[in-house]
Amino acid sequence: MLDSVTGKIILRPPMLLQYIRNRSLKEHQVGVGGAGWWFRWPGPGLRLTPCGFRLTAEVALRGSNRVRSKMLDKYVREEPMIRGPHFLVRLRSHTVFENTPIKIFCTVEGYPTPIVKWYRDGVTLDMSSGNYLVKSKGGVHSLEIPRCSTEDTAQFTAVAGNLHGQASTQATVVVKRYKQEEESCPYGWIPFTASMLPKITFTKINITFLKAFGPIFATEGESASLTATMTLSPNLANLQPEAQWYRDDVRLTDSKWVKIETGRGVTTLTLPDLYKDDEGLYTLRMVTRGGCAEHSAFVSVSDGPPPVPNAPGAPMDIKIHDANRDYVIVSWKPPNTTTEGPIIGYFVDKCEVGTENWTQCNDHPIKICKYPVSGLFEGHSYYFRVRAVNSHGISKASRMSEPIAALDPTEFERLHTKKLGGNLQVVSCHDDHEAEGSPPGTPTGIYASETDRTYVVLSWKAPPYFGKAPMWYHIEKSMVGSGAWQRVNTQVPIRSPRYAVFDLSEGKEYQFRVLAANMYGTSEPSEPSKPVETQELKGVPSAPGQVVATRETDTSLLIQWAPPKEPNNLIGYYIDQCVKGSKDWTSANHKPHRSSKFVVSGLTTGETYVFRVQAINELGLSDESQESSPLMVKAALTHPSAPYDIALLNCDGTSMVLNWKKPLHSGGSKVKDYYVDKRRSGESVWREVHIPPVTERVYTVEGLTTGAVYQFQVYAASLAGLGPASKHSADFSCDAWTMPEPGPAYDLTFCEVRDNSVVVEWKKPLYTGSGPITGYHVEFAKIGSSNWTTANETAVTHRFYKVTGLEAGAKYMFRIRAVNAAGKGMASMPSDPVTAKAVEGCQEVSCAVDEKTGDIVLSFESCQMKDGSQFTWKKDYKEITDFSKGLVIRTEGNQSKLVFTNADKEDAGTYSVSVTNTEGVSSSYSVSAEELAKMLALSYDIRHPIIPLKTELDYKILERGRMRFWLQAEEISPQVTYKFFANNKELSGASPNKMGHDAATGVIEFIMDHFTEENEGTFTCQITDGGGKAQSSLVLIGDAFKAALAEADYQRREYIRVKEGPHFSEFLTLQVGDDCTVTLVCKVANLKKESEFHWYKEDTEIIPDVKPDLGSGVCKLPIKLFSLKTNGIYKATISDDRGKDMSQIDVSGKVFEDAINKISQLAGATAAELVINCTATGIQLQCHMKYFTSEMNIMWYHGETKLTHNDKCVIGGTPAMATMEVIEPFDKDKGMYSIVIVDPETSHKRSLDLSGEAYEKAYAEFQKLKAEAYAEKNRGKVVGGLPDVVTIMEKKTLSLTCTVCGDPKPQVSWLKNGADVEPDDQYVVSIDQGKFASLTIKGVSMEDSGRYTMIVQNKYGGESVDIVVSVYRHGEKIPEAKPTLTPKTLIAPKQPIEIPQPKAPTPSPAPSPSPAASSPTPKAAGRGVKSPTPTRRK
Repeated sequence: MLDSVTGKIILRPPMLLQYIRNRSLKEHQVGVGGAGWWFRWPGPGLRLTPCGFRLTAEVALRGSNRVRSKMLDKYVREEPMIRGPHFLVRLRSHTVFENTPIKIFCTVEGYPTPIVKWYRDGVTLDMSSGNYLVKSKGGVHSLEIPRCSTEDTAQFTAVAGNLHGQASTQATVVVKRYKQEEESCPYGWIPFTASMLPKITFTKINITFLKAFGPIFATEGESASLTATMTLSPNLANLQPEAQWYRDDVRLTDSKWVKIETGRGVTTLTLPDLYKDDEGLYTLRMVTRGGCAEHSAFVSVSDGPPPVPNAPGAPMDIKIHDANRDYVIVSWKPPNTTTEGPIIGYFVDKCEVGTENWTQCNDHPIKICKYPVSGLFEGHSYYFRVRAVNSHGISKASRMSEPIAALDPTEFERLHTKKLGGNLQVVSCHDDHEAEGSPPGTPTGIYASETDRTYVVLSWKAPPYFGKAPMWYHIEKSMVGSGAWQRVNTQVPIRSPRYAVFDLSEGKEYQFRVLAANMYGTSEPSEPSKPVETQELKGVPSAPGQVVATRETDTSLLIQWAPPKEPNNLIGYYIDQCVKGSKDWTSANHKPHRSSKFVVSGLTTGETYVFRVQAINELGLSDESQESSPLMVKAALTHPSAPYDIALLNCDGTSMVLNWKKPLHSGGSKVKDYYVDKRRSGESVWREVHIPPVTERVYTVEGLTTGAVYQFQVYAASLAGLGPASKHSADFSCDAWTMPEPGPAYDLTFCEVRDNSVVVEWKKPLYTGSGPITGYHVEFAKIGSSNWTTANETAVTHRFYKVTGLEAGAKYMFRIRAVNAAGKGMASMPSDPVTAKAVEGCQEVSCAVDEKTGDIVLSFESCQMKDGSQFTWKKDYKEITDFSKGLVIRTEGNQSKLVFTNADKEDAGTYSVSVTNTEGVSSSYSVSAEELAKMLALSYDIRHPIIPLKTELDYKILERGRMRFWLQAEEISPQVTYKFFANNKELSGASPNKMGHDAATGVIEFIMDHFTEENEGTFTCQITDGGGKAQSSLVLIGDAFKAALAEADYQRREYIRVKEGPHFSEFLTLQVGDDCTVTLVCKVANLKKESEFHWYKEDTEIIPDVKPDLGSGVCKLPIKLFSLKTNGIYKATISDDRGKDMSQIDVSGKVFEDAINKISQLAGATAAELVINCTATGIQLQCHMKYFTSEMNIMWYHGETKLTHNDKCVIGGTPAMATMEVIEPFDKDKGMYSIVIVDPETSHKRSLDLSGEAYEKAYAEFQKLKAEAYAEKNRGKVVGGLPDVVTIMEKKTLSLTCTVCGDPKPQVSWLKNGADVEPDDQYVVSIDQGKFASLTIKGVSMEDSGRYTMIVQNKYGGESVDIVVSVYRHGEKIPEAKPTLTPKTLIAPKQPIEIPQPKAPTPSPAPSPSPAASSPTPKAAGRGVKSPTPTRRK
């Protein structure tokens, strides 16, 4: 037919072949050449060229008699995919010096991917030695020799091979000794055309990616673009690199689904209509003759919205196999079903090219991912697609396949080519030359080229055929061992020597044979094929093994797993991911992944994930593997990059102070150590300066030679290892610095980079010159310019400066010059280039006063955050480290706050914040004194607010007459506190009262259990909530109070009436009797015999002396000795089987005060007149009254002076009287004394004149009592040690020993039966140290029995003690002596009693001891041992 648009004649393949066979065309010449089919007859030429799945016959007027044509293969689109190896970039020869590395490259293409082997001088390269490193990636192959030696001079060959052939490339490597003449090369005989061309050198083009594409996460139906911008050095117009794009190492070309544009340093790959088939690792390779630069990123394509909820995703990767005249075999890969139900099966659809009519090929879903489609029309081209089915519905259709034509692949083999001379060829059919009427020969070589579960694809060799009649084939099958043959194709004639036999039994063995036939007959059957066994369904693969996740970057992890033990025709794997702690599993890949490792991209930094894997074959997905161990996403550690810019800060002639810049890349961990090497200029050997590493970037190298020139290099080290060495420093001469100007500043840093400004910080020079540094100048220059501009004409004294007036987007370098009295000093090393451009999305620091807390808050939100990023706050660009004054730094996520909880006027200044591990995110805010004053005032108002109230304090009477006081605030927090007061006395919320609040409604309440007449007055509630306060009062007096009280009494009576149980008709009250006794009184009612009454104090039961009188209903509990010690909560309970009632009273506070006031009133009215009572310590005044306790309001006066309790004046009393004693009175203590007893209504006063005769008598009595007390204290006494009775055997020694005391030391004498004991050899009397007195009787006899008396006395008196001694003979029974005990006899002191005066200038001589009290014998050594007899009974 004729195309109306292009004017071309369109012929389908069967039509074309028919034309070629037609005799009318036979008369003309038909040729085949490199451009296509051609034939000619008189008139214009007709050229046939392939065009899609049609053949286009284009009519062209040509003068030439020759047109070339190209023969079509059976797969119209398969020709680019099947090819032998071809080297795009061949190996290049090199000449290098000894001990240097070398790497040679080559690039090869072909399908299937060729395998490259390396040879050295024709011998396979030995890789085990470690001298050679071979790498291969995406068709680019390299051979590296890390350290060349002269023995490596050789010819190296790379041989690439696949199923379709081999190709090779050679290069010669010549290794020369350093700085020596070139040695002769054994490969000098290689001709000029060989790969070694030493005279030709290629320009090495360095490619640097400025902006590379990153991972893309898209959805089906969307579009995506991958763009890379690069620079070329040098950029030569005739040597531009070739941009090659790959997906999973398969090179991409322009097509309907892929668009590639390259030019001017930019290359872009566009995917206009995404399907899951487009998912994979995309790699850009910029190929030059010197190698290639590449960059890769993963493109993820997830399922689009399903037609119905929970329907599966679409299948993918549709492939067409074994296309023939009337059938094709379609295969695909199953989708992942992480969140959907399992797949039931698939539907295969077909559409003829040129139409849009899709028809379903199978009536029922098929469960495997392969399906033979039959019933095609010969010569027609088709598209195919697949849809998945589960219990919820049918998925979207997959991407349609490439068009495929239903053609006989052997049709063109019947054509015959004949040369006519020159370049002219004539093409004709075998039919045109053969005789007619003969049947075909027997086919041969039948075999199964493909085997499946229910079908096999048979191929055979066609017999030689010389007939014009069409030939076809019959196929017969036989079950092995049956011997019966069955015709397979009974309806459809087979015209090609390849056919798929369907409907076979699974797992059975068959044999096949072929017969050729035409209209004249049928050939003999071919030899049967070998037994062919159909595949048996083995099921899905087993679950993959252990899954291991390892870190890669801050947004990706490497997942590896063990392959399944039973792969069962494994297609690939699906990887699922899940955040730890959740069950929300998502697909990491949406297209089966062949390898057992996969990089999962697009993860959240700092988040923890777990992973699992499923294996896939054509039957579906395996069970899920076990989950991997949880792993947090963070960049894997690598060694740091090299330090750089080594600078000299000071030199004293024998040492140098060095500084360097930290590595640009830390490798994911903090740089901890640095190593410094040195060498003299001109030397090649580096020597380590120090053994232990240094941690700072300032280091003093000592032990240098004065005047020598040195070079230095630095290594950085982290947890990941040692990084590379820095570029060596400039030549530094070790000459002492003596210039008067300062040395260089160092460590320039930058923050707050904006479009027109930047803040520079630095450290002061180590060398100050001849005087102190007075300031600094900041200089800057554009990159590429040598003109330095001074930013500040006036030197700044601080070490930071904001440079303004910069050009947006321009790059600048900065340096610092210190200034002293001698002038400007040495410039610092120029900084790294800084681009005057604000970080995208960077925000400024904001300042505000917190509306709730009143804190002044500086807030900053970072637009960038990475793993390990931290906020650093500074004041006036000095890091804040002192937090003792209320400064708090709060950081959450990407936001940080500097909070002033206790701000004052000293906090004015410039505050800056920077974020580490970012692209320079920083900002600052200047707080002026005026702004700070306003914020302080606002902060005070916020911290001292008034809580608004919805309802003021009010009351409501509840059941039992309880009173509820309540109010409602606009808003309160759960931490609100409050107090209730009645007449300025705080009310207790303890039981039976209640107090509480509801934060949701703002209601605060106090429930008073017993509302009585005493509660008349003003009630107040004070509220505190955070810094807010509120107060509300309610006045209940007069008629308002009476009405409330009446209502409360009524409610109480009603409650009692309804309850009808024992109860208190009158609650507990405290009563004070006329005799000042204090009693708790209550009344109970509605009692019965079983009713029980109990008293409690502080929940401890009290058992009164008199049981409660329940008959009268009045119960009393006297409180003895009423005072503060008796304070507490007293309770009374009445109960029986009908219920229980309780009354309680808190005897403290006002109740206690009222009782004391009443006691004071009664006691004061009955108080007696003051009387004098002398004591040994002074003169005491007594006031007898009904009751006295120290809590009463009683005051003593001496004249008009109020007396207080002290060492001179002791105020106290007993329950019957109040006392005041003047200790050691003097004449000045004479005068009028008064006692005043105060009660709320009046006061009672009693007085006494202590002067004149009254004072003299009292003073004399005091002196007498004082002397008697002194004498009693100091008289002679027997402290202890003597027994009452002593029983001893005859001839023993008796020792009577005791301890005596007295001041002065007493005299001791002994009596026997009233007569003095005269000391002699038998009777020994002694006193040791004035304390231990003893009487020793040696060899006692019966005559020594009797009563012994010991007398102890001094001038202040003494006492005598009796001891009964009973002696018995040996062998006699020990007598039981029962003496009549007599008390101690006191001995009166000598009169008058003399009391020593401590203030006397000279002490009086001690009185001489009485002769009667003197010891008759001197002290014997060793005497005074205590008697072994029992001690005296008291």
